[in-house]
Amino acid sequence: MLMRTTTKSKAAVSMKRAPARKKAIKSSKENLEDIFEDQLRDIYWAEKHLTKALPKMARAAFNDELREAFNTHLDETRMQIVRLEKCFELLEKKAMAKKCEAMQGLVEEGEEAIEEYDEGHARDAALIAAGQKVEHYEISAYGTLRTMANVLGKTQCAQLLEETKEEEAQTDVKLTRLAEKINHLAAEMQEEEVE
Repeated sequence: MLMRTTTKSKAAVSMKRAPARKKAIKSSKENLEDIFEDQLRDIYWAEKHLTKALPKMARAAFNDELREAFNTHLDETRMQIVRLEKCFELLEKKAMAKKCEAMQGLVEEGEEAIEEYDEGHARDAALIAAGQKVEHYEISAYGTLRTMANVLGKTQCAQLLEETKEEEAQTDVKLTRLAEKINHLAAEMQEEEVE
Protein backbone atom coordinates (compact mmCIF):
# COMPACT_ATOMS: atom_id res chain seq x y z
CA MET A 1 0.00 0.00 0.00
CA LEU A 2 1.36 3.38 -1.00
CA MET A 3 1.35 6.11 1.59
CA ARG A 4 0.97 9.58 0.36
CA THR A 5 2.71 12.31 2.28
CA THR A 6 1.59 15.84 2.04
CA THR A 7 3.81 18.82 2.42
CA LYS A 8 2.44 22.18 3.20
CA SER A 9 3.71 25.12 1.27
CA LYS A 10 5.95 27.55 3.07
CA ALA A 11 3.30 30.21 2.67
CA ALA A 12 0.68 28.06 4.40
CA VAL A 13 3.04 27.33 7.27
CA SER A 14 4.03 30.96 7.70
CA MET A 15 0.39 32.05 7.67
CA LYS A 16 -0.31 29.74 10.59
CA ARG A 17 2.66 31.21 12.45
CA ALA A 18 1.52 34.78 11.90
CA PRO A 19 0.54 36.48 15.15
CA ALA A 20 -3.14 36.53 15.94
CA ARG A 21 -3.15 40.25 16.63
CA LYS A 22 -2.82 42.58 13.70
CA LYS A 23 -0.76 45.72 13.86
CA ALA A 24 -1.93 48.86 12.21
CA ILE A 25 0.09 49.42 9.09
CA LYS A 26 2.05 52.62 9.33
CA SER A 27 2.77 54.82 6.39
CA SER A 28 6.32 54.79 5.05
CA LYS A 29 6.84 58.27 6.47
CA GLU A 30 5.82 57.14 9.97
CA ASN A 31 8.21 54.20 9.72
CA LEU A 32 11.01 56.52 8.61
CA GLU A 33 10.24 58.85 11.52
CA ASP A 34 10.52 55.90 13.91
CA ILE A 35 13.83 54.87 12.39
CA PHE A 36 15.08 58.46 12.50
CA GLU A 37 14.21 58.82 16.19
CA ASP A 38 15.77 55.44 16.99
CA GLN A 39 18.98 56.42 15.21
CA LEU A 40 19.03 59.77 17.03
CA ARG A 41 18.80 57.94 20.36
CA ASP A 42 21.62 55.65 19.23
CA ILE A 43 24.04 58.46 18.29
CA TYR A 44 23.02 60.40 21.42
CA TRP A 45 24.19 57.47 23.56
CA ALA A 46 27.33 57.17 21.43
CA GLU A 47 28.30 60.81 21.93
CA LYS A 48 27.63 60.69 25.68
CA HIS A 49 29.74 57.53 25.94
CA LEU A 50 32.51 59.19 23.94
CA THR A 51 32.71 62.06 26.46
CA LYS A 52 33.88 59.46 28.98
CA ALA A 53 36.40 57.84 26.61
CA LEU A 54 38.08 60.93 25.13
CA PRO A 55 39.68 62.12 28.41
CA LYS A 56 41.22 58.66 28.87
CA MET A 57 42.57 58.74 25.32
CA ALA A 58 43.96 62.24 25.85
CA ARG A 59 45.73 61.19 29.07
CA ALA A 60 47.18 58.13 27.34
CA ALA A 61 48.52 60.09 24.34
CA PHE A 62 52.29 60.59 24.24
CA ASN A 63 52.24 63.23 21.50
CA ASP A 64 51.16 66.71 22.65
CA GLU A 65 49.30 67.45 19.39
CA LEU A 66 47.36 64.20 19.68
CA ARG A 67 46.48 64.94 23.28
CA GLU A 68 45.26 68.39 22.24
CA ALA A 69 43.25 66.89 19.35
CA PHE A 70 41.44 64.55 21.73
CA ASN A 71 40.76 67.38 24.19
CA THR A 72 39.49 69.65 21.41
CA HIS A 73 37.23 66.90 20.16
CA LEU A 74 35.89 66.40 23.68
CA ASP A 75 34.74 70.04 23.67
CA GLU A 76 33.20 69.55 20.21
CA THR A 77 31.46 66.37 21.35
CA ARG A 78 29.83 68.23 24.22
CA MET A 79 28.46 70.76 21.73
CA GLN A 80 27.31 67.93 19.47
CA ILE A 81 25.30 66.54 22.38
CA VAL A 82 23.64 69.95 22.77
CA ARG A 83 22.76 69.90 19.05
CA LEU A 84 21.25 66.44 19.38
CA GLU A 85 19.19 67.63 22.34
CA LYS A 86 18.00 70.52 20.16
CA CYS A 87 16.94 68.00 17.49
CA PHE A 88 14.92 66.08 20.07
CA GLU A 89 13.35 69.37 21.16
CA LEU A 90 12.45 70.22 17.55
CA LEU A 91 10.83 66.79 17.25
CA GLU A 92 8.98 67.45 20.53
CA LYS A 93 10.56 64.30 21.96
CA LYS A 94 12.44 63.74 25.19
CA ALA A 95 16.18 63.33 24.63
CA MET A 96 16.68 59.67 25.44
CA ALA A 97 19.71 57.51 24.75
CA LYS A 98 19.67 53.99 23.38
CA LYS A 99 22.80 51.92 23.91
CA CYS A 100 24.98 51.96 20.80
CA GLU A 101 26.78 48.62 20.58
CA ALA A 102 28.93 49.87 17.71
CA MET A 103 30.31 52.81 19.68
CA GLN A 104 30.84 50.66 22.73
CA GLY A 105 32.97 48.30 20.64
CA LEU A 106 34.95 51.14 19.07
CA VAL A 107 35.66 52.70 22.47
CA GLU A 108 36.79 49.31 23.77
CA GLU A 109 39.35 49.19 20.94
CA GLY A 110 40.80 52.46 22.20
CA GLU A 111 40.90 51.12 25.75
CA GLU A 112 42.67 47.97 24.52
CA ALA A 113 45.30 50.12 22.79
CA ILE A 114 45.99 51.87 26.09
CA GLU A 115 46.36 48.55 27.89
CA GLU A 116 48.34 46.70 25.20
CA TYR A 117 50.96 49.30 24.26
CA ASP A 118 53.48 51.12 26.38
CA GLU A 119 53.37 54.89 26.30
CA GLY A 120 54.95 56.16 23.11
CA HIS A 121 54.50 56.51 19.37
CA ALA A 122 53.15 52.98 18.84
CA ARG A 123 50.37 53.54 21.38
CA ASP A 124 49.61 56.89 19.75
CA ALA A 125 49.34 55.17 16.36
CA ALA A 126 46.87 52.67 17.86
CA LEU A 127 44.91 55.49 19.53
CA ILE A 128 44.68 57.34 16.22
CA ALA A 129 43.45 54.18 14.49
CA ALA A 130 40.76 53.73 17.14
CA GLY A 131 39.86 57.43 16.98
CA GLN A 132 39.50 57.39 13.22
CA LYS A 133 37.22 54.37 13.36
CA VAL A 134 35.01 56.36 15.73
CA GLU A 135 35.06 59.36 13.38
CA HIS A 136 34.15 57.27 10.35
CA TYR A 137 31.24 55.72 12.26
CA GLU A 138 30.03 59.17 13.31
CA ILE A 139 30.40 60.67 9.82
CA SER A 140 28.28 57.84 8.46
CA ALA A 141 25.68 58.11 11.23
CA TYR A 142 25.31 61.88 10.91
CA GLY A 143 25.16 61.72 7.11
CA THR A 144 22.38 59.16 7.30
CA LEU A 145 20.49 61.15 9.93
CA ARG A 146 20.84 64.39 7.96
CA THR A 147 19.42 62.71 4.85
CA MET A 148 16.48 61.29 6.81
CA ALA A 149 15.82 64.68 8.41
CA ASN A 150 15.75 66.35 4.98
CA VAL A 151 13.36 63.74 3.58
CA LEU A 152 11.10 64.15 6.61
CA GLY A 153 11.10 67.94 6.22
CA LYS A 154 13.02 68.51 9.46
CA THR A 155 15.30 71.15 7.94
CA GLN A 156 16.49 72.74 11.20
CA CYS A 157 17.43 69.34 12.54
CA ALA A 158 19.14 68.49 9.23
CA GLN A 159 21.26 71.64 9.49
CA LEU A 160 22.36 70.76 13.03
CA LEU A 161 23.24 67.22 11.95
CA GLU A 162 25.20 68.51 8.94
CA GLU A 163 27.17 70.86 11.18
CA THR A 164 28.15 67.94 13.39
CA LYS A 165 29.00 65.74 10.39
CA GLU A 166 31.37 68.43 9.13
CA GLU A 167 33.07 68.67 12.54
CA GLU A 168 33.55 64.90 12.56
CA ALA A 169 35.07 65.06 9.07
CA GLN A 170 37.46 67.83 10.17
CA THR A 171 38.53 65.76 13.17
CA ASP A 172 39.19 62.81 10.87
CA VAL A 173 41.40 64.99 8.64
CA LYS A 174 43.27 66.23 11.71
CA LEU A 175 43.84 62.65 12.89
CA THR A 176 45.03 61.63 9.42
CA ARG A 177 47.65 64.41 9.44
CA LEU A 178 48.80 63.35 12.89
CA ALA A 179 48.90 59.70 11.80
CA GLU A 180 51.22 60.54 8.91
CA LYS A 181 53.74 61.97 11.36
CA ILE A 182 53.23 59.61 14.29
CA ASN A 183 53.21 56.42 12.23
CA HIS A 184 56.64 57.37 10.84
CA LEU A 185 57.93 57.97 14.36
CA ALA A 186 56.54 54.62 15.52
CA ALA A 187 58.21 52.86 12.58
CA GLU A 188 61.54 54.58 13.30
CA MET A 189 61.36 53.52 16.94
CA GLN A 190 60.68 49.95 15.87
CA GLU A 191 63.68 49.99 13.52
CA GLU A 192 65.91 51.26 16.33
CA GLU A 193 64.71 48.46 18.60
CA VAL A 194 65.50 45.85 15.93
CA GLU A 195 69.05 47.16 15.44
